[in-house]
Amino acid sequence: MRLDKFLKVSRLIKRRTVANSICESARVFVNDNPAKPAKTLKEGDIITIEFKDSIKKVKILKIPNGNVSINEAQSLYETIQD
Repeated sequence: MRLDKFLKVSRLIKRRTVANSICESARVFVNDNPAKPAKTLKEGDIITIEFKDSIKKVKILKIPNGNVSINEAQSLYETIQD
């Protein structure tokens, strides 16, 4: 699954267009490497997102097929740093 789609489906970022622009501005890292929106993710990858006033680091536990419910979204990742 693409990075921008995962960020939206997991609800780490609310809209895919916002996820896309954050990735393009080099504020998203996958395994400590800057990542473009089309980066393909796999289970076990660590995503770091630099927001304006904080950094969020998560580990991917599961890659979904399509959209998931709000309740299931948080089970897709494990928060390492908030």
